[in-house]
Amino acid sequence: MSQTKYIFVTGGVTSSLGKGIIAASLAKLLQARGYRTTIQKLDPYINVDPGTLNPYEHGECYVTHDGAETDLDLGHYERFLNVRTSQANNVTTGRIYQSVIEKERRGEFLGKTVQVVPHITNEIKERIQILGKSGDYDIVITEIGGTVGDIESLPYIEAVRQLLWELGENNGIVIHLTLVPFLSAAGELKTKPTQHSVKTLMESGIKADILVCRTEHEISDDIKKKLALFCNVKQEAVIQSIDASTIYDVPILMRQEGLDNVALEKLALPNALEPNLEQWNQFLNKHKNPKHQVTIGLIGKYVELQDSYKSILESFIHAGAANEVKVDVRSIHSEHLTPDNVNEKLVGLDGILVAPGFGERGIEGKIKAVQYARENNIPFLGICLGMQMAVIEFARNVLGLDGANSTEMDEKTTHPVISLMEEQKLVTDMGGTMRLGAWDCVLKKDSLVHKVYGNTEIAERHRHRFEFNDDYKTQMEEAGLLATGLNPKTGLVEVIEVPSHPWFVGVQYHPEYRSTVANPHPLFVGFVKAVLAQKQQQTNASLA
Repeated sequence: MSQTKYIFVTGGVTSSLGKGIIAASLAKLLQARGYRTTIQKLDPYINVDPGTLNPYEHGECYVTHDGAETDLDLGHYERFLNVRTSQANNVTTGRIYQSVIEKERRGEFLGKTVQVVPHITNEIKERIQILGKSGDYDIVITEIGGTVGDIESLPYIEAVRQLLWELGENNGIVIHLTLVPFLSAAGELKTKPTQHSVKTLMESGIKADILVCRTEHEISDDIKKKLALFCNVKQEAVIQSIDASTIYDVPILMRQEGLDNVALEKLALPNALEPNLEQWNQFLNKHKNPKHQVTIGLIGKYVELQDSYKSILESFIHAGAANEVKVDVRSIHSEHLTPDNVNEKLVGLDGILVAPGFGERGIEGKIKAVQYARENNIPFLGICLGMQMAVIEFARNVLGLDGANSTEMDEKTTHPVISLMEEQKLVTDMGGTMRLGAWDCVLKKDSLVHKVYGNTEIAERHRHRFEFNDDYKTQMEEAGLLATGLNPKTGLVEVIEVPSHPWFVGVQYHPEYRSTVANPHPLFVGFVKAVLAQKQQQTNASLA
């Protein structure tokens, strides 16, 4: 194919309609037809990246293989496509302005007045086309954050308008995702919000080629015809996106609606080949028809917002399907766990995962949860801060090191079993200074994690500044907590486990970032398998 084609996904009426899921679903369908497809996200906020954002603000910060801190939608892209994303797949207004200002300071604009048009819009167009010009993709889908009409989105919309003109006919199209609300008092679906949204888009010089309409109720042919007439699109280009029981249904629903057919037709690309969704349907079948059920407690401090732990929740869905198990995740706020209520709050759990996080708030509750899992032989997985809490708990309650802590929480702790990496001690900026992206790890032969991975050499993604303090390693290992995964270059501890426990693993990295529908992460698969085995064993023992 001589030229990369571009699909732009915009949103209207309200945010959180699921532009990322629609983009990922369309990309999945195009990929299943043999097209090399990728997705990028343009975020209109002025933060350079979401690395310094509180999870309550923007959900989880997703980390790519190359170490970019990005929007959580990139997680959806990878989970659906099973293809790595990179720094180029997430662009923010902060990064755009930072780049333009740096160019101006270097004198690259030859003394001209630097303006939003053309300098900011040119920078946006360059970023949009980086992936397309790489030669690696036939189709690039670009999701524009926010909604049409937002002040902060205007430069992106103008850049897309210019780029569509430059690309020429059949080389770029716009999909507009909108809402068709149901008014219960009137007992009908209303099209006016969509009409106004499309009108706002047209006022910016962009015509929607395809309308994807989010709805709670079926959209009739009459309503589709009305939307087509007033929004200036063909009727077959009005696509219903009805609420689904799982996000993994959406590619199938979009296929039934013909979204991929309409997109390929408008891009003048062959669409005779049916998409191969056999593996996807197998996953969906296992996910929807589990043979067993387990309950796993997710101990975190941002549990009020589900998106804070999005990748972990999705990893449990992938691992559950692989084991034909429904994983019921019970979110438990670590700040509310105390020595007095920990037994009551955690009773009935088949497994416990202590989640990542930053800062002092809620860590004593996490430590109590680790202790409960260790002392009651409940399968345990600690991720990043969760692994560090497991080390602190072991130091305090097994080694008897009173006051053992991380220097992140207590700089003056007498037993800093978790401490700051030497190279981080002089760093003052918060953004992008952590150990980020994929780092190698060598697993000890015949360890639990070695059996889980089926390999001794792995590479996993990181996002942290504090590490296991090597000064305590010998003491820990002699007491039964083993370091079974080490970074081959630095010797830093990546994995800890307690062999005397049925299944007790802590990892410094984030396995959830690598779990996809096609390749569920082995650590989550192994954890869920162990949780099920333990539950069945206990059930059999009680029946005997």
